[in-house]
Amino acid sequence: MTEIKQAALCICILGAATGLLRMLIPSEKYKTRITFLIACIFSRIFSYLFKYLGQPGVIGEIVAGIVLGPSVLGHLSPETFAFLFDPDSLVPLNIISQIGLVLFMFVIGMELDLGVIRRKASETLVISHASIIVPFLMGMGLAYVVYPEFGARHASFVPFALFVAISVSITAFPVLARIVQERNLSKTPMGMLAIASAANNDVTAWCLLAAVIAVARAGSVTSAFFTIVLTALYILFMFYLVKPFLRKIGEFYNKQETVSKTLVAFIFLVLIISSYITEILGIHALFGAFLAGVVMPANLSFRRVMTEKIEDVALVLFLPLFFVFTGLRTEIGLLNTPHLWGICALFIVVSIAGKMIGATFSARLVGESWKDSLSIGVLMNTRGLMELIVLNIGYEMGIIPSSLFVIFVIMALFTTFMATPL
Repeated sequence: MTEIKQAALCICILGAATGLLRMLIPSEKYKTRITFLIACIFSRIFSYLFKYLGQPGVIGEIVAGIVLGPSVLGHLSPETFAFLFDPDSLVPLNIISQIGLVLFMFVIGMELDLGVIRRKASETLVISHASIIVPFLMGMGLAYVVYPEFGARHASFVPFALFVAISVSITAFPVLARIVQERNLSKTPMGMLAIASAANNDVTAWCLLAAVIAVARAGSVTSAFFTIVLTALYILFMFYLVKPFLRKIGEFYNKQETVSKTLVAFIFLVLIISSYITEILGIHALFGAFLAGVVMPANLSFRRVMTEKIEDVALVLFLPLFFVFTGLRTEIGLLNTPHLWGICALFIVVSIAGKMIGATFSARLVGESWKDSLSIGVLMNTRGLMELIVLNIGYEMGIIPSSLFVIFVIMALFTTFMATPL
């Protein structure tokens, strides 16, 4: 209750401060800067509150976006909401948030330890793919049920069903890794297996998402075949030509005490070109950023330095803007009937059941105890930021309507929130 009172007090203070700003600010051009500051401040406050509750900070940042959006601030103080989040002032911030997402996915790619995946290949391949295939198939079935109501007016069945299926199949590897680390499980066999499975799941899910985006943009699987082939060739190019070249550079700079500005500029150039190529190929710039991170030199000191240079800026300054945009799109008031809340509950149940069945029984199949198998099943249910990225892509492409977008955001919050206590 204390945290709720603190959040309510923040909203009241924000309303009063906004009224003062409206009197003091002479020009509309400063509204973009105010929105940026408000997003950063609220994301830090809510991140701290949720960490205090024993939850990952990312959940607090998502909730901060919802609080600043039409669901809370727009409902309690429409004038404050309209002043802070005028559509014209949001355009440049949207661009900045997309840059932040590209940088973040680059960091996620660098944090992916392919060595861990190889060492536990036999177990992780079974667990990760079962935890994708089972919920994916259940998601396809769910899409068939809800398509007449939610998808028929927005997209053809195939892209709609594919986006619903991938949305219930994805796992947020960064959030899962942080939960395991905070619970001091990273050195246990179960913790290492969960992290390795989630990492493998991440790679598979992003490749699958690339194929889904290609199909959605082309309109059919046949039309997307050319895009998928080009993407596969690009992946081979990155792994068999770019990665060995970067390895040589990493070996040379491994003898240096610091990473030079020239190398940092070159790495950013690789990131930008990779993101641009995947966007041209018809998938998404985020996939190119993730792939660029994966092929970076395996030298741990190099990756640590690059991660430190990028992560703080991306997480503290840029990423909160993405959560604000997601919150602005999440109008919980759209679920205004018992029927829609029933659909929301159905999505939550299917999402949890798919991951639990796929991950738990596959973990048990490879020799884990029931306790550890259930723990892995719960951890693989963490969706967090990755889910929001997928949802925003589907929303921007016009495949997922606003009401279904809200349902998926609630599902992502619920499944991520339940992981730590369970």
